[in-house]
Amino acid sequence: MQSSSELFPVALVSAELRGDLSEDVYRLKPGNSPDSSVELAVTRLGLAGQAHGGVPVILLHGSFSNRRFWYSPRGIGLGPFLARAGFDVWIAEMRGHGLSPRNRAYKRNRVADYARYDLPAIAAFVREQSGQAPHWIGHSLGGTTLVAALGGAYLDGEHAASAAIFGTQISRIYWPLKVPPVEWGSRLLLKGFQHISGSRFKRGPEDEPIGLALESLRWHGLFGRFGDRERDWWAGLADVRVPLLAVSAAGDMQDPAWACRKLYEQFIGAPRQFLLLGKEGGYSSDFGHVEMLVSKEAQAEVWPLVEHWLRELSLPAEKLQD
Repeated sequence: MQSSSELFPVALVSAELRGDLSEDVYRLKPGNSPDSSVELAVTRLGLAGQAHGGVPVILLHGSFSNRRFWYSPRGIGLGPFLARAGFDVWIAEMRGHGLSPRNRAYKRNRVADYARYDLPAIAAFVREQSGQAPHWIGHSLGGTTLVAALGGAYLDGEHAASAAIFGTQISRIYWPLKVPPVEWGSRLLLKGFQHISGSRFKRGPEDEPIGLALESLRWHGLFGRFGDRERDWWAGLADVRVPLLAVSAAGDMQDPAWACRKLYEQFIGAPRQFLLLGKEGGYSSDFGHVEMLVSKEAQAEVWPLVEHWLRELSLPAEKLQD
């Protein structure tokens, strides 16, 4: 692999013009995890005909998703919106998603791997290319992965200028999993599968490795915790100093607002703000889990707030919530 980086092998696999946007797709091979076959696709968006020089922002998709959550083939999405606003936009795709090929140990992929190995590699490459610490935005599982990387101290202020998490929580309780035989039985059943099909279960265009489901069972079991064998990520969040924006949606049934707020409150040492998207807060609707970022209403009401946060590390005064 011909390298575009001095850090590790990186290939520029395509460079295209998409209307008023430039789209460069890189494939990173960090070689920093036990599975040396891991390759990660990262799409860089900018304005056509202009050199990259804006503030870097990394976008992380959620489960069963890929870069198209942020950037549609028609050039619509939060990614293009931020690129047109002058930001240096990078859209990462997790192992086996979108343009990232499936690694040899795909079945065993976990948030722990993404947080410990993949996000630091992506951060290092973006910092190398841009010369600045990037801002991070994660939706759902992307936010969970970002939180794990911060709580595990795999990302710090050198590689994270701020973090914005949308529809992200890990506190929702699944009571049956607190019964050990149920957890054990679920674990035994899931181990027979390679992945969970997003299309079959109508969750999204991508599959998810069974390792993620097994990891979630451990988190939510009777004596589970948000972390891996080495580190307690939940406890580590109290030491994070990176500015945080946590956004929840009043109509989100998957990751309810109370659980998102509980995660937000664990960042006791960070400059932080919480935003609830709902009619009571003056928004046009009670946004849903996806609609908070992908909808015409989000385009008009949410995307400008994200731009404001990235520029000021604060929401507009009239949007501040206790």
